[in-house]
Amino acid sequence: MQNIQEYVRQTATAAKQAFYTLAGASTAQKNATLLLLAELIEQHQNEILEANALDLENAEAKGLDAALLDRLKLTEKTIAGMSEGLRQIVALPDPVGEMDEFRLRPNGLQIGKMRVPLGVIGIIYESRPNVTVDAAALCLKSGNACILRGGSEAFNSNMAIAKLITQALLENGLPAGAVSLIENTSRESVGAMLQSPDLIDVIIPRGGKSLVARISSEARVPVIKHLDGICHVYIDKAADTQKAVDIAFNAKTSRYGTCNTMETLLVHQDRAAEILPLLAEKYREKGVELRGCDRTLTILNNIKAASPEDWDTEYLAPVLAVKVVDSLNDAMAHINLHGSHHTDSIVTESYTDAQIFLRMVDSASVMVNASTRFADGFEYGLGAEIGISTDKIHVRGPVGLNGLTSQKWVVLGNGQVRS
Repeated sequence: MQNIQEYVRQTATAAKQAFYTLAGASTAQKNATLLLLAELIEQHQNEILEANALDLENAEAKGLDAALLDRLKLTEKTIAGMSEGLRQIVALPDPVGEMDEFRLRPNGLQIGKMRVPLGVIGIIYESRPNVTVDAAALCLKSGNACILRGGSEAFNSNMAIAKLITQALLENGLPAGAVSLIENTSRESVGAMLQSPDLIDVIIPRGGKSLVARISSEARVPVIKHLDGICHVYIDKAADTQKAVDIAFNAKTSRYGTCNTMETLLVHQDRAAEILPLLAEKYREKGVELRGCDRTLTILNNIKAASPEDWDTEYLAPVLAVKVVDSLNDAMAHINLHGSHHTDSIVTESYTDAQIFLRMVDSASVMVNASTRFADGFEYGLGAEIGISTDKIHVRGPVGLNGLTSQKWVVLGNGQVRS
């Protein structure tokens, strides 16, 4: 264990040194690195897919469930998405050095704020190899060094990608320590990262609830996190029928293993008899298991009764809890009580109901007439995301470039002294 701790601390020390070098890197230098990485990923697509195929083979042999396999799998489309995400990040403004909120004091001092990187960011994640690219790119563009610790199931994919990241850094005059991949996937390597507040400034976990819970409990380093994604769609009394059906169907069936997938459908009592049969037929064709409240069971035949636990469950599977509610207020009360404060959507043609829902639902993303599946950094125009935060400090929702920075006060004087 001691060797692992030393290894992690040596890696973190190199990252800290690289961070101070990054502080002087120009936007052009950072962008050139990301553009080269996009080209390298495209050029080495076959090698990445071969490494991923080996990871998938090993994961299937170990009996990993369908949701984890879905997150692990890379395709030509997802690799193209990696490169596109890199180019989008290049096109975004560099937040580092931005100054605002300046005011002129009576003594002539100009006082304002400057946006600065957080420092060294540790990202601990499972399955998704694309996180290796997204995290490295967002950290680099925002001036942060990062330490990546992926799961054992994605080891070969992550190694193949990390090799290209190092090449892009070195060819553009940036230190290799700016992006480091921890090559030890034991629990001890995670523990060593969590216990290094002197070298790592923030930890961002991306993975299952048990991983995030462990990190939140053990970390001596600040954590940006979300534990789960119990997302809701509420079909209001004033909903357009076609919009309601399309949104509720997409929010559940677009992908099952993501944190922005709808897990509970709420329907106003005045619309349930009309809309639920339409949705039930579409869900049946996709093999989605419905679990309904007592009133839902009177409308839909041959579905399971929902248990109290269903309202608090993130299925990550083709299972959906369905509840008929009396009113908008009842829907919002259910969401605020049982949701995970991730993403919730209302389908309505009522401007008043939409505005009430936006104000009263206490979630990181609140939507009107849109699928919860849009709660994603790429879709929000961030280029990519490093995670989604359900915390309220210091960043909430998809975490992009600005979420990886802080602000410091700057004071511009001309020889003033305090009397």
